[in-house]
Amino acid sequence: MIPGTSPTPAREPASTSDVPLIISTDDHLVEPPDTWSSRLPEKYREIGPRIVYAPVDSTPILDGAGYIERPGTEGKPVAWWFYEDHRYSVKRLIAAAGYPAEEITIDGITYDEMRPGCWQPQARLDDMTLNHVEASLCFPNYPRFAGQIFLNAKDKDLAKLCVEAYNDFQVEEWCAGSGGRLIPLCIVPLWDVELAAAEVRRNAARGVRAVAFSECPNWLDLPTIHSGYWDPFFRACEETGTVLCMHIGSGTKTVRTGADAPEAVHAVSIFTNSAVSLIDYLFSGVLVRFPGLRLFYAEAQIGWIPYVVERCDDVWETHRGWAHGQDNVPEPPSTYYKRQVHACFFKDTAGVELLDRVGVDNALFECDYPHQDGTWPHSREVAQKLLGHLPDATIHQIVRGNAIRLFDLDLTP
Repeated sequence: MIPGTSPTPAREPASTSDVPLIISTDDHLVEPPDTWSSRLPEKYREIGPRIVYAPVDSTPILDGAGYIERPGTEGKPVAWWFYEDHRYSVKRLIAAAGYPAEEITIDGITYDEMRPGCWQPQARLDDMTLNHVEASLCFPNYPRFAGQIFLNAKDKDLAKLCVEAYNDFQVEEWCAGSGGRLIPLCIVPLWDVELAAAEVRRNAARGVRAVAFSECPNWLDLPTIHSGYWDPFFRACEETGTVLCMHIGSGTKTVRTGADAPEAVHAVSIFTNSAVSLIDYLFSGVLVRFPGLRLFYAEAQIGWIPYVVERCDDVWETHRGWAHGQDNVPEPPSTYYKRQVHACFFKDTAGVELLDRVGVDNALFECDYPHQDGTWPHSREVAQKLLGHLPDATIHQIVRGNAIRLFDLDLTP
């Protein structure tokens, strides 16, 4: 049975705790069934993303960062997203809040079987209050973490409308009326850089300061960040103060040591997507050409960052004769990391021990609601355990101050 939601006041005085109210910079939402069907032109409603209830034919097979699966004809009906010829069942794994670990699987579920906070804005606000969270930035689920579903679509006119509909949902429904507690995060048409830049500007004009992007666009068969192709997009982000947000798995491909390796290997190694992405940016010259561009890595934790940055600096200097590390980067890569790169964490004692090298200004906190990894409803206790030994000013900076500055939030610092 789904645990009930007990509404509590939308604000809790920060003075009641040595951990101030948290701003979670990585949560997720399960898109409501009518996210697209209520916004697309009528002629597209039977081919655009829509919920259909049907049984599951067999156990989904994890392929990279996605699933291979199909509906069946027998058994319990569950919620499926149908879009063109793509089929995806809504899984307990992505709506895990309130369930014990042994009950969290990749089995399909219905909306009635998930906690309302997974997909209803007011219920989410209630769950945030229960979790000592003031504000939350939510990545998409069905469109994938960077909107890759629409990149792979056949009808790009429909796909563009789907991207716009999702962003309208974020601004006009999910975040509207939350008093700034739900922070909008847009997606863009990944297949066209000019359309992507235009969509950043369209949403920035209505207050959106975050855009989801792929860690490694070339893994999606798109141009690399070294090519210069993405410069109009990066320029739009810089000029509008829009943060480039890259969630683990947004490159779709993941590091696998072998087909017979258990999923646990994938669950640990996926942080390497963010690591190779950061290396890419530090040597690309993107951060040199766009000094106002801000990068944000979500759910990769932070303990790996000091070594990666140190190694980049060493290669930049030691191998300058052949590695071309200085071609587009006139100063040590750490210069640009400190100035322009941020990452969030929630389960990383090693990262906290290296916080002086990660950078107090560069680290943010997250809760990952409603995923299984998430700390709901104990995020206050988790933050206290991880950060309680640090000075109050440092705790404040990590759990809310850096987020307010990075995303230009209208919240009390």
